[in-house]
Amino acid sequence: MKSIKVAVQGALGRMGREVIKALCNEPGLQVVGAVELQSAEDYLDLPNGSGKVPFSSDLGYILTKCRPDVLVDFTIAQAAMTAVRIATKERVNLVIGTTGLTADDIDEIEQLTRAHQVGAVVAPNFALGAVLMIHLAKLAAKYFDYAEIIELHHHQKVDAPSGTALSTAKAMAQARGKPFYRPSESKEISRSRGEQVEGITIHSVRLPGLMAHQEVILGISGQTLSIRHDTINRECFMPGIMLAIREVVKRQGLIYGLDALLGLKEE
Repeated sequence: MKSIKVAVQGALGRMGREVIKALCNEPGLQVVGAVELQSAEDYLDLPNGSGKVPFSSDLGYILTKCRPDVLVDFTIAQAAMTAVRIATKERVNLVIGTTGLTADDIDEIEQLTRAHQVGAVVAPNFALGAVLMIHLAKLAAKYFDYAEIIELHHHQKVDAPSGTALSTAKAMAQARGKPFYRPSESKEISRSRGEQVEGITIHSVRLPGLMAHQEVILGISGQTLSIRHDTINRECFMPGIMLAIREVVKRQGLIYGLDALLGLKEE
């Protein structure tokens, strides 16, 4: 069976390195090229010692030279959107885990993938446990009137609230069919509260020593329910990313969220 050829943008970042490492150990997937904003070498040594792949800051050059089936992007929103515009023209499928994409960005990705007949998987979180956490929170949202989210990440994360927390809050409100209730607050109290989304207050914590953690707490008279997911290291994202790579080559258009690939998304 023919291997799926993959290029990675953001190859020297924490996620990029982990993706390349996972790809080197994944049957049927092959790293063929790497992109980084600042690349001093023409080739990148693969971590398993199996050889080298072309390495450049020029995405267009890598796509033309290596002809990948899929481009994986874990960078920043601006770089990801530039990559989308270049890759779709080259008929390269996309797997994007970059956070900070706007609704307009998502609409543009959908339009470009359909125009060029390629697929794109865009997910705010590729950890299978995080996807299940959101799914369970959606189920619980129908039965509770109040909810809050505490999300905790490492101190170098550039956005807050996290994309996962925002997606969770919106999915819960959609499942409930209306915003959650909020406790009444004075002006003094409201200054100490987090960002409000669909009636859900999101509290963002940024500290060294953390990876990625989220707790959804729901409340109704006389009881609460907590749903929590913790990531220990970046390996937790790899099964979801490998699944997305295998699936995106079979589809056209935008697939938003890993839940669609796991059969959890409602039609």
